[in-house]
Amino acid sequence: MRFRVLPEAQLEAVEAAIWYDDHQQLLGSEFLEEVAAAFDRIRISPDSNSKLETYLGSHDIRRALLRRFPYAVIILRREMEVIIVAVAHTSRRPLYWLERLE
Repeated sequence: MRFRVLPEAQLEAVEAAIWYDDHQQLLGSEFLEEVAAAFDRIRISPDSNSKLETYLGSHDIRRALLRRFPYAVIILRREMEVIIVAVAHTSRRPLYWLERLE
């Protein structure tokens, strides 16, 4: 199965890490470790993530919540591919990433 991360999602993770580092030294690194761990869990078992309830479209959209931070990794699940669409704050701009769906 193919696994890929959209550049926009990667940028969101980096920007959030910078924000966390600005507020507490090394917190950004911890955030990126959480994101990497979520990516690993998704890569190993993409179907174990719950479907996103707020999305009503035709794609198979799932989410993986980060354990220590208020962020979700948004996943587009296809038959032979898993795409990380966004690393999104859970309380801001719901569904802003819809335009990224292919």
